[in-house]
Amino acid sequence: MVQTPTIAEETFFLELPKTLGLYVTQEQFTALSAVNRDLKLERTSQGELIVNPPTGWETGRFNSSISGELYLWWRNFGESGLVFDSSTGFILPNGAIRSPDASWVSKERWNALTPEQKGTFANICPDFVVELRSSSDKIKPLQTKMREYIDNGTKLGWLLDPQHRKVEIYRPTKTVEVLENPSELSGEDVLPGFVLILRRVWNL
Repeated sequence: MVQTPTIAEETFFLELPKTLGLYVTQEQFTALSAVNRDLKLERTSQGELIVNPPTGWETGRFNSSISGELYLWWRNFGESGLVFDSSTGFILPNGAIRSPDASWVSKERWNALTPEQKGTFANICPDFVVELRSSSDKIKPLQTKMREYIDNGTKLGWLLDPQHRKVEIYRPTKTVEVLENPSELSGEDVLPGFVLILRRVWNL
């Protein structure tokens, strides 16, 4: 019996121009995320896929510091909700799938979700979000993302820009507050008792 040699499959990489978007359904997004765990993937409300490469060491250090401070607050103040890191995706009410660099959801809102709504990506917009601008990030897309969080239910959001020591604070029905080189940030009435000392983030 003569067997035909198996032709090895070749992998080709397709480069997309910036003017061409790649659109996926929520189900396709879930499948893509499952096989691309090293990438931070997001999906806009229109279904466009956003691919973010792994963070550099400096951004990773900033993220770790912020998440650590948020975790310590959560552990010491009654565990009144759930804390999530930058690898967590949420399906917002507008259909977008977003991954804040740090976030928190109140226990009351989380417990109101059905098991189906707590799927791979929970169908909820966090009460509190943090986005950290890396050196390669353009500010406008991040500002648009912050407004999207607020429009979909976030009560307090921080956009941190380490390179310029600047923080933008987002709240529902209020104009964005811009702070130049603040020493600390308050969780206000959303995260009572949480204070982020920024020197622990900027100057580790």
